[in-house]
Amino acid sequence: ALMKKKSLTPFGETEMEVLQHVWELERASVADVRERILQHRDIAYTTVMTVLKNLMEKGYLDYEKEGNSYIYFPRESAADVQHSVLRSLLKKVFNNSPAALVQSLVKSEELSGAERKQILEMIRDMEDDDARSDS
Repeated sequence: ALMKKKSLTPFGETEMEVLQHVWELERASVADVRERILQHRDIAYTTVMTVLKNLMEKGYLDYEKEGNSYIYFPRESAADVQHSVLRSLLKKVFNNSPAALVQSLVKSEELSGAERKQILEMIRDMEDDDARSDS
């Protein structure tokens, strides 16, 4: 029997992809989302419809009826969802250690020099802010 790989986040891959599109569009019909995914790969209308329904049942999306179509919109901001997914990854994968997570990110070869520099600058800015608020 095929073992179903347990996702470490509350989303399947297609769910995450669909959610990203809804965040970008702010309000989206099944057709809107499918159109965007079709630019990269083939996907059935019914698949997109099912995924949107699932995301709604999980509480990430809400919908309104417009004429005879459903328009979906985010219930939570991208930033809030990213934050809570990251928190659960921290717990499950990095033993609640932000340093371990950052180390894993920074050591990964996909990180360009520019991105590494950006992360360093972000940390320096935060240190500056801390120093300012302490004085």
